[in-house]
Amino acid sequence: MNTYSKAKFITSAATKEQFITTDKPIIAVCGKSNVGKSSFINMLANQGKLAKVSSEPGRTRLVNYFDFGEFILADLPGYGYAKVSKSEKEKWAKLLDDFFAEGCTPAHVFALCDIRHEPTENDKVMVNFLYQRVIPFTVVATKADKLSRAQLQKAMTALSTAYTCGRDAIIATSAQTRYGLERVIEEINKIIERNK
Repeated sequence: MNTYSKAKFITSAATKEQFITTDKPIIAVCGKSNVGKSSFINMLANQGKLAKVSSEPGRTRLVNYFDFGEFILADLPGYGYAKVSKSEKEKWAKLLDDFFAEGCTPAHVFALCDIRHEPTENDKVMVNFLYQRVIPFTVVATKADKLSRAQLQKAMTALSTAYTCGRDAIIATSAQTRYGLERVIEEINKIIERNK
């Protein structure tokens, strides 16, 4: 199994002018605030503190880039956090729009959702947007360690219905137990292969 323990932070972008261009495939990670994006990135890198984990949602307000060797990971601002001002939400929305604009399209997107809950309206909007733009994506269902095996199977079926995708397009993960990590790495290897 590949490990990305040499992964390192590159830069943060607050505007489209600051987005990086690279020959490597860019894999974006998106999801609502507090879904566990930083924990997912740290699990992938096998590093505890590569991405800053915050107990307070809505901390990622920039696009944060990380160099994972064979690919670049772009951590997108979390969406749907209620306590953020309208102007701040609009700023985030514009940054996301700019990120997915023509010429900037990532090779793949990991769309994170919390396996314990029904996808939010924002989650569905995000996935529909990826469908419309024909951007390849995988749904990553986080916090799988919080459910029993039977609950996990039921939740996976519910997610596949909500997102109108096959169950093989969803990977259940846990940053605590590293459950699902191998499947994520398999997916990354396919993405890298496709983009050579």
